[in-house]
Amino acid sequence: MSNPLRSPLDQRLPRIAGPCGMVLFGVTGDLARKKVMPAIYDLANRGFLPPGFSLVGFARRDWADEDFAQIVHDSVREHARTPFREETWQQLCEGIRFVAGDLGDPAAYDELSRVVAELDEQRGTGGNHAFYLSIPPGLFPVVLEHLKTSGLAANTPDAWRRVVIEKPFGHDLKSAQELNALVGTVFDTGSVFRIDHYLGKETVQNILAVRFANEMFEPLWNSNYVDNVQITMAEDIGIGGRAGYYDGIGAARDVIQNHLLQLLALTAMEEPLTFAAAEVRAEKEKVLSAVRLPKDLAAHTARGQYAAGWQGGTPVVGYLQEEGIDPSSHTETFAAMRVDIDNRRWAGVPFYLRTGKRLGRRVTEVAVVFKRAPHLPFLAEAVQELGNNALVFRIQPDEGITVRFGSKVPDTSSIEVRDVTMDFQYGEAFTESSPEAYERLILDVLIGDPPLFPRHVEVELGWTILDPVLDYWAEQGQPDQYASGGWGPQVQYEMLARDGRAWRRP
Repeated sequence: MSNPLRSPLDQRLPRIAGPCGMVLFGVTGDLARKKVMPAIYDLANRGFLPPGFSLVGFARRDWADEDFAQIVHDSVREHARTPFREETWQQLCEGIRFVAGDLGDPAAYDELSRVVAELDEQRGTGGNHAFYLSIPPGLFPVVLEHLKTSGLAANTPDAWRRVVIEKPFGHDLKSAQELNALVGTVFDTGSVFRIDHYLGKETVQNILAVRFANEMFEPLWNSNYVDNVQITMAEDIGIGGRAGYYDGIGAARDVIQNHLLQLLALTAMEEPLTFAAAEVRAEKEKVLSAVRLPKDLAAHTARGQYAAGWQGGTPVVGYLQEEGIDPSSHTETFAAMRVDIDNRRWAGVPFYLRTGKRLGRRVTEVAVVFKRAPHLPFLAEAVQELGNNALVFRIQPDEGITVRFGSKVPDTSSIEVRDVTMDFQYGEAFTESSPEAYERLILDVLIGDPPLFPRHVEVELGWTILDPVLDYWAEQGQPDQYASGGWGPQVQYEMLARDGRAWRRP
């Protein structure tokens, strides 16, 4: 586990995983091929993995070790962030193994146990193994039960076993509680890593850095100065080939329950005593416990489905015309909602969350919108274009921070004030390129550093917030339609207009 009492010098030293290996379930999926396997290679290429690191693939395929190694090689060549180095690849390749079998077959786990034990001897992994479940959530119980009965999940005084669980963590509060209870019977709390890749992004972590490393912001970070907070995650793509997963899940379960509520927690939390896992999680949980829904969900929530339209100059079909989607589906592809935080710092400040597919462009941002100045000693016509000051954290793709404020227009006979922006961009300020989120998170799993992984309490609090909205929407019939390539249904603008506010255009 990480040590919160490390000296400043220790904290500057590179964090390198000790002897260990990873077992990857779901090696044929896009997530494993495009994110997990390349991240493992990039970590090895940057020197963060031990020389004897091992990677075991598990799937129902008639593959030999060499076949799986070729799959990993191809995914690395296509998707790795760092340059391909033959020396790195050969070292990694020596530790690649494959176990063929069905997820429900006990004999396959016996073979997996044998392979893991063999790697402990041949590669010096020391009995330390992480089990990465890159599989559909419905298969989690099957794998967890077999990891338990086979003895693969058992920690020893000299070795650790950990599990990595991809979202979604359930589809409502009840299912999340059932999943958490099951996981708890197999792995102890400190060995469970619920991965939310958004928390691994440098720009998300920068929210905490900007808040707590700069004295200029903290005095303003409260209801005395902040008018509202807007958190947006917009995608310019449709569901692609994910119809089987997405239909029945929808935008709110897919994004708001995890990504956007986590961004809210980081934006609104109090300063932790240290950045040890327990301290950070405690502050996030306090904030999520204080989140309250408005009484009138009809007035303060919005949902929609993308219809046919144009995306990047190309005509695209609507959600109901996508292959594999029920033409009568009520699943939302756009979701927006207002929440309030019932504590001293944020009382009276609405937090607006929205996400959607087939929107104008891909962007994720957190905009802290400040109140207008109480008195403007200028002529009305001189400030008619002046909006609220704002501090905007740009999470992706144009990573950085924007500050919007008023400034005098030059070469005018009288003082005329307009909005201007000041930008900080990661790519220009730092020579180091930002690692992929999965690099950071996988390394944290292997080191045993859990601050960026939500505990079961956070997961359940997220469902406690969202479930009443989902129940309300289930009774409302078809979502509003919106044209692909736009910014979502009109009802979202009406939602903010009732509060005397407007969405910031990303």
